[in-house]
Amino acid sequence: MGSRQIAGAFLVVTGLIASVAACAHAAEAVGVVSHIKVLSDKVPDVSSMEAWKTSCLHEAMTDEQKALAVWETVVRFRHQDAPPHEFLQEEADVHDPIKTFNVYGYGMCCCAASNVEALARYAGLDARGRGGFIGHSLPEVYWDGAWHTLDASLIAYFPKADGKLASVDEIVAGVKDWLSKNPDYRHNGGKLMEFMRAGGWRNGPEILSRCPLYDDNGWLPAATHGWCSTMQEFDCDTPFVYEYGYSQGYQVNIQLRPGERLTRNWSNRGLHVNMMEGETPGCLHTPVGEGDLRYAPKFGDIAPGRVGDGTLEYQLPLGDAGFRYSALTCDNLASKGEDNVAPALHVKDPAAPGVLVIRMPSSYVYLGGELRLRGVMAEGGGIEVFLSDSNGLDWKQAMAVTQSGERILSLTPWVYRRYDYRLEFVLRGKGTGIEALRISHDLQLSQRALPALAEGRNAITFGAGPQEGTVTIEGNTSQESARGRQIVYTEFHPVLNGLEEQFMRVGDTGKGDVTFSIATPGDMTRLRFGCHYRARDARDVWEGQVSFDEGKTFKPVDRFEGPTQGKSKYVTLSDIPPGTREALVRWSGEQRNTTCIFNFRIDADYREPSGGFRPVKVTYVWDEGGTEKRDEHIARQPNETYEINCAAKPTMKSIILELAD
Repeated sequence: MGSRQIAGAFLVVTGLIASVAACAHAAEAVGVVSHIKVLSDKVPDVSSMEAWKTSCLHEAMTDEQKALAVWETVVRFRHQDAPPHEFLQEEADVHDPIKTFNVYGYGMCCCAASNVEALARYAGLDARGRGGFIGHSLPEVYWDGAWHTLDASLIAYFPKADGKLASVDEIVAGVKDWLSKNPDYRHNGGKLMEFMRAGGWRNGPEILSRCPLYDDNGWLPAATHGWCSTMQEFDCDTPFVYEYGYSQGYQVNIQLRPGERLTRNWSNRGLHVNMMEGETPGCLHTPVGEGDLRYAPKFGDIAPGRVGDGTLEYQLPLGDAGFRYSALTCDNLASKGEDNVAPALHVKDPAAPGVLVIRMPSSYVYLGGELRLRGVMAEGGGIEVFLSDSNGLDWKQAMAVTQSGERILSLTPWVYRRYDYRLEFVLRGKGTGIEALRISHDLQLSQRALPALAEGRNAITFGAGPQEGTVTIEGNTSQESARGRQIVYTEFHPVLNGLEEQFMRVGDTGKGDVTFSIATPGDMTRLRFGCHYRARDARDVWEGQVSFDEGKTFKPVDRFEGPTQGKSKYVTLSDIPPGTREALVRWSGEQRNTTCIFNFRIDADYREPSGGFRPVKVTYVWDEGGTEKRDEHIARQPNETYEINCAAKPTMKSIILELAD
């Protein structure tokens, strides 16, 4: 080899070494990997409204086909049961379709109706809710110049003679007409049940006679309700338009930092979001395919059950010099990896306190938690632990440590039913530090939406990105219903002008507004916000406005107009000035007749300042014929596909996500 070649080879090797070093440095600088997603080809992606739209709709669909896809999605991912209560909304129940599908998987008829309305509107269709039935509520979707009811709660719809689906009013008229001619059946459930057997239901009201969801004996798919129930529910006075308002904006965004691990189980240990009130859902331990989940396999459910649980564990790598990339704040603190001084994380300048702030966002609702801290205290030193569930606006002291050793703090009273909170550690004194810090949580999740495996070949898709986080403002608008159970919207420090505090009702002046300030740790990429509002008069209106200059000017984004007894509407603003990290969101209202906001949600998406990609370890655990099987895959690229083959029908157990070493 000549000298020129040797020199060239040296430069290549040097470049490779530099490249490897640069990659290593980049990996160290990545404090969080966002939007981690593992999908199986056996389960549609319903992790966000847009993901659902991509998975379940396509451009060639007619409006009717889109509406039926909406109905089928809600049937697939939501089971009729005692509803989950988060007390974030005025009705207490969870009325967010994506949250329902991923976190719970069950709810009541009002929940199903709101889910259909939200998805239909997102698909570009008009929708409305109907109330006034006997023990039931329903949605209607508009296409081909008419309204059509799609009951995803009891799993029914009713084709007419021309093949078009009937509206609520058409069903009520048909049922009442038949009962007027057969009065002995009115309010007589036993007689109606006897009539429907052995195909007898086909001889009832003509409007119900073509329903493809009744079995021969008149039972609907879950067999909890049937033709006899339909006859009683629709034997009512003229139903009115009424919307059980929904929240929109939640999405699954799995984020992992070094030392963090998310385990999602196709099983549960009896924990659920209503356990403090003792309202246990019937499907907590019902196997899929049995009992009132007998219908689920026909709609693609291959999970062993419906209610799942999981854990989020975070063993903070305090001694790693790169740890600070994962923190919101790490001031006047040094790690052992930086200065080779113990303990793992310690005060740098004893003349001032050291402050560590970490954020704990979760895609799944917290049911409990624990913090384990092993502190090292110098004489006169100490560590105070504060917690905030209002995006850092207010802090409450959770623990004070004055002696060395391990302390355990139950986080359950602070974080139960929450999805996000922040911890602040204030360290004082020379030599004061934290040797070990571990945070763990119990989670609730729906087994139905997890990426399950089936017998044979399973195509697995891994994805990570965009590298964004979200800060959310959502709180109950009623102090009374939320007291002691959930955060109230006033804890986010809104400025109210001319509005009553309860439901933000416009006062006697006829005009008012409410303004929320929302701040993000990184540059804001979009604002998503909306509400369930009332504007009874045609002249009543809320206008959604945004300011990026500290309130000097406000830009109108959309109008939330009347007349309506109640309607839900959400908008997205992507035109964000570069470098924005704080915005004001305002609803400005005018009223003639009881204008108010029942529920609202604001989401500010932002670029994670230390976000990026690092390899992710994906571990599947399942049983085949009583033998445990495991598949471990390290995704080394932000987008990968691979296969898992099951020789026999698998019983799913867990999927575990963590950053690879």
